[in-house]
Amino acid sequence: MSILELITLLIFLAAAFTLINITVLKLPSTIGLMFIALVMSISILVLGYFFPSVTEGAEHIIAEFDFEEVLMNVMLNFLLFAGALSTNLNKLIEERVPVIILATIGTLMSTFLVGFLVYNIFPMVGYEIDLIYCLLFGALISPTDPIAVLALTKQFGLSKKLEIKIAGESLFNDGVGVVIFLTILGIAKAQAGIHEPGGHGSEEITAASVAFLFGKEVFGGLLLGAGFGFAGFKLLNFIDNDHVELEVLVTLTLVMVGGRLAEMLHVSAPLGMVVMGLFIGNQGRDEKLANATGEYVFKFWHLLDEALNAILFILIGLEMLVIAESFTMSNLAIGGIGILIVLFARFLGVSIPITAMRRFREFEPKTIQILTWGGLRGGISVALALSLTDIAFPDAVKDTILFTTYCVVVFSILVQGLTIGALLKK
Repeated sequence: MSILELITLLIFLAAAFTLINITVLKLPSTIGLMFIALVMSISILVLGYFFPSVTEGAEHIIAEFDFEEVLMNVMLNFLLFAGALSTNLNKLIEERVPVIILATIGTLMSTFLVGFLVYNIFPMVGYEIDLIYCLLFGALISPTDPIAVLALTKQFGLSKKLEIKIAGESLFNDGVGVVIFLTILGIAKAQAGIHEPGGHGSEEITAASVAFLFGKEVFGGLLLGAGFGFAGFKLLNFIDNDHVELEVLVTLTLVMVGGRLAEMLHVSAPLGMVVMGLFIGNQGRDEKLANATGEYVFKFWHLLDEALNAILFILIGLEMLVIAESFTMSNLAIGGIGILIVLFARFLGVSIPITAMRRFREFEPKTIQILTWGGLRGGISVALALSLTDIAFPDAVKDTILFTTYCVVVFSILVQGLTIGALLKK
């Protein structure tokens, strides 16, 4: 299939599944779309037992989508910018301390907790994985998915303080999580003697080199986002109000060029997109974009956000076709253990920082429980796990990480996403 045909198919599925969800299931959009896609995947697999060509054709179509490339290098930048654009910067600044601590310390704690727990528990059921790969799994599964979380917060009447904590943490811990993942991945490649294209081969990994890589990704991304955000705001302020299409094109250009430049400079594009969206969205509302033209820009990004969200969660559901061969009883047991480990690590990664901060800050009742159960995983974790398939790591390790990641993501979105409303009401 050509690129145009693949895009046409995805848009058709997004429209059809959204219609089914609105008229029949009436579930929150992201949950409903992924559920329908999962049902479709299972139906194709069942049909494939009688007509193998059906499954083979479907798997071939899904394989043509490079999920990791499409999400990490194309969709993610647009989704993060759109999410940050609609986030209240003033409220975020008020909650900056818990947001920053949860997004950094909380994510690091969860990464190492998951890694060490997997390293010690998985061998008990016959799966032995080197510690560095366990930490790699911890890094890709620890950040909550901002796309899933932001979609969730829109569905329920949370208090503004709690909502901004959840949204802010998910926006920033995504970027931090990707940086942690890339840092640990670099160490794992060095230990395995894997040479990067154009690189210098296996280099000695030191604490200083790891700190430099982490700092460059994080602070480089923040600076890039701030620079593009300031330039974009000035440019939008200069453009005549009648040229609506130009303002839309400017914001699109900022995201696309900024993402590409971040990739070339090896700094965090997700963090850059978040900072740029926060800067343009909130500064613009106060001065320039509060008029009708600005509202058009915001409506465009809201529409793009909804459309990409629909496509993303359909793709997550259809990815079941890629890992269908891994569905065995032993793997399902590993997936269940992985779910419990991730939830336990999330609980500690949230409760320890919040308990420490309660000495000088007030938190809403049940904040720990809501942040723990509302910390959904999504497409980013799946994309990072899929990115390992082209790396010369042991196949058994890659398969275990991918399958466990998929189990955690599906449980997170379907079970946690469907029950968080009841938890909030209770």
